[in-house]
Amino acid sequence: MQPQTSQYHIFSLPPELLASLTPRNLVNKQTSRAPSPEFASQQTATGPRACNVCLGVNFRDVDEQRTHFRSDWHKYNVKIRLRGGQPVGESQFAQLVEGLEDSLSGSASSSSEDEASSSDAVSTLLQKSKKLHLRSRSSSPSSVARIPQSALIWFHSPPHTQIGIYRTIFPPGTTQAQDGYLNALKDMQEKRERTWAMFMVAGGHFAGALVRVSQDIEDDEDDGGKKKKQKKLKQKVETEVLKHKTFHRYTTRRKQGGSQSVNDNAKGPAKSAGAQLRRYGEQALREDIRGLLEEWAENIDDCELVWIRASTSNRRIFLGYDEAPIKKGDERLRTFPFPTRRPTQSELTRCLAELVRPKVSHFTEEELKEQDEAFLASLPKPRPVPVVTSAPVPTLTSKTPKLTKEEEAAKDKWLRALDMASHGRVDALKAFLSKEGESLGGVDTRVPEFVGSEERGRTLLMVAASQGQEEIVNWLLEEARADPTVIVLPKDDGDSEEENEKEKEGDTEPPPLPKSGKRTAYDLAKTKTARDVFRRCAYAHPEWHDWLGAARVPSVLSPEMEEQQEEKKKVRRKGLKDRVKEREAKEREKEKERAKTPEPEPARSTRKEKLEGPRRLGGAPAAAEGLAGLTPEMRMKVERERRARAAEARLKALGGGGGGAR
Repeated sequence: MQPQTSQYHIFSLPPELLASLTPRNLVNKQTSRAPSPEFASQQTATGPRACNVCLGVNFRDVDEQRTHFRSDWHKYNVKIRLRGGQPVGESQFAQLVEGLEDSLSGSASSSSEDEASSSDAVSTLLQKSKKLHLRSRSSSPSSVARIPQSALIWFHSPPHTQIGIYRTIFPPGTTQAQDGYLNALKDMQEKRERTWAMFMVAGGHFAGALVRVSQDIEDDEDDGGKKKKQKKLKQKVETEVLKHKTFHRYTTRRKQGGSQSVNDNAKGPAKSAGAQLRRYGEQALREDIRGLLEEWAENIDDCELVWIRASTSNRRIFLGYDEAPIKKGDERLRTFPFPTRRPTQSELTRCLAELVRPKVSHFTEEELKEQDEAFLASLPKPRPVPVVTSAPVPTLTSKTPKLTKEEEAAKDKWLRALDMASHGRVDALKAFLSKEGESLGGVDTRVPEFVGSEERGRTLLMVAASQGQEEIVNWLLEEARADPTVIVLPKDDGDSEEENEKEKEGDTEPPPLPKSGKRTAYDLAKTKTARDVFRRCAYAHPEWHDWLGAARVPSVLSPEMEEQQEEKKKVRRKGLKDRVKEREAKEREKEKERAKTPEPEPARSTRKEKLEGPRRLGGAPAAAEGLAGLTPEMRMKVERERRARAAEARLKALGGGGGGAR
């Protein structure tokens, strides 16, 4: 059974009922107390007039059931359940509605447009609920299951009466401890005048009112005025609207939802006539509301509570500007804890009655106990907190150790020497080695590892030979007396194969590499001219080094051998020239023979002779073959044309061009 609105007034409860009330708290539950009807209403119930989607809400008649099915609360629960989510109670749905950017009814006037805008608002609420769900999942899981907080504070009166009052009506800071809500409810029964200020704005609609929710005791004087007579105490509990105001401005696009300022902030300012009108409407609405607040400033200061229903952007209209009657952080500020409709005077009246009239339900102790146990069992179990084991942080070791100042200077010198040897700068290398040769260790010193170059482990002679710089090689061998027997190991297993592939692309076949992988400067030479430098030096200075052994030079190269090679080259070139000349002579003879043989006359000459006489119709003797396939009428027509052309030709031939004299 759903709690119903009673005829009681929260500021004038019967003394006997107030004395029997005890607060109900599901967390610190005693055996003598039962859970609140709010929780009980969230259990799934079955029956002809119950909604299984909205946590088993029961209805008194068919009209109430139909109204529920058309409500946003029911639409939201249906859609959230289709998406795999959990339906919410009416109070929880009211809390979700508070954060929406736009109203649930829009700014249209017709009922069809209200339904369309309401469905759009439900979709927006579903998207927002999805984001909140993802955000809650990303946060750290709690070890204790939290019981949902109801918007109502429930009190129990034996034997089977429960009264619910909205939590926001109580003073801030009130808790369940030491019967705080019950004591606050008793303080509300003090007989004094109380006024509330209520404001709503959404979709360009505004409604505001100043209402009196309770009055003080009236003391009237007698007609003579000589003595006072206190009449019978009578407290007026009926609410009274002291002032009210409603107006509307065009700020929201029809059936679209959202104000123009929000759309401008998200997508940039739109340039249209409608956008300009909506911006003007927002400004006018803001000025009208602030003008009304300034007019009611004195009455607002005397109000006990100030109720505001507005989105985040519209809330700035009431707060946060200079000389605002309502300051930020005011303890009187409240939001409506239930869904509201379009801001109108009738909606303010309905919300006022919803706030001051407590909810009443009737459940026995046994029913409340069973429903409490079922509700606690339906709560999700807390997820275990995963234990995160911190992995040991690996110590980062730098691959390249930091060099000293001496090593940095030596590295710079070696890089300069390698650059000169690789690019054939003989004079520069001579001057550099004469000055810095001793600091580098001589011409036979290997390139150190800290240089970081690809040539590390090699000598300058090897570098020059691998780059094909024969002038550098000749100078190092002849003048610098570089040692060609120094060996170098390959950088890796595939280095020798890579060198062989590169050397095969050279101008001559390089020497085969040794099986051990150890190579000399001669083995690293890529060009024949560079290798010939080693052979000439081996012939000129055989006593300097073991050329044919450790240096791996295959043979010496004497001047006579070079002359013989030149002679062979000349003979080879001469033979090539003779063959070219013979080929050219043969081609010339063939051209002469072609010129002597007469060319046959083309067949077109006989054709011209035949065409010199009178021509027939059709232009050729075989023109008659073109008549094949024609109908008799077409053939007769073609024949007449042929005869006419033949007659014209004969007349022209007989007249000798007399046709032009005509």
